[in-house]
Amino acid sequence: MSLRLSLAGLVTGLTLAVSAPVLAAEGAPKPPAQSWSFAGPFGKFDQAQLQRGFKVAKEVCANCHAMNLIRFRNLSQPGGPGFTPSQVAALAASYTNIKDGPNDAGEMFERPGRPADAFPAPFANEQAARAANGGAYPPPIDMLAKARTYTRGFPTFIFDIFTQYQEQGPDYIVALLTGYAEPPAGVTLLPGQNYNNYMPGHLIAMPKPLSDGQVEYPKGADGKSPVPETVEQYSKDVAAFMVWMAEPHLEARKRMGFQVMIFLALFAGLLYFTKKKIWSRLPDHASAH
Repeated sequence: MSLRLSLAGLVTGLTLAVSAPVLAAEGAPKPPAQSWSFAGPFGKFDQAQLQRGFKVAKEVCANCHAMNLIRFRNLSQPGGPGFTPSQVAALAASYTNIKDGPNDAGEMFERPGRPADAFPAPFANEQAARAANGGAYPPPIDMLAKARTYTRGFPTFIFDIFTQYQEQGPDYIVALLTGYAEPPAGVTLLPGQNYNNYMPGHLIAMPKPLSDGQVEYPKGADGKSPVPETVEQYSKDVAAFMVWMAEPHLEARKRMGFQVMIFLALFAGLLYFTKKKIWSRLPDHASAH
């Protein structure tokens, strides 16, 4: 009886896990698959892209969305954007309204930021965020790359198992940021609503956040940006940065996984030859009779 219940619970859980993203994505096309440097078992972050993505996040996204889970110092850690400690210290100090305390008088106060501080949130609390955004709550963006997904359908998901495709989150973010459009005929938007091709239901409270030329990227020796300053490029860069925020140790995890696979292969070989060595000393079963 308990086995039947366990099997029934497992089937129900799998059904819900599979059906939930389908329901969430109903009415919206599948986001196009993007090419990511960090994809696959040997993927790595592109430091230049992470730095550009941080610039977009800082200048655009952080005006409404919080980044609560990372600290300034994380920007200089291995596997990340590759900022130097001095750059991180200068960046942290540029935020002069970090709340701290209480002091000796029992009062809270504001001070310049330190590398160990978290990025300050744009709003004091969720209620303040909703009040400033017409009742809509802009969620923190540090885990969105893992929280947003979509189903790729059969037989694509089978190939994803072998290719270790896990980039549905950034694919969706890019599609959402580039998917703003005028509503089709017959669709009337209420105040505060915007039309997006890839948003489930197509209605989204967030206005189009990006436009061409909005964020100025670092220039090369020729005085030009190495990548175009377009909505599509901004979207890809900030999506990559959001993946790093959600999994800052991605490169170390993949490196460790590869090392473990090599160890398991060598260990399996040693076990095989050990087994042959031990059993070769025993008499053959047929000759013993």
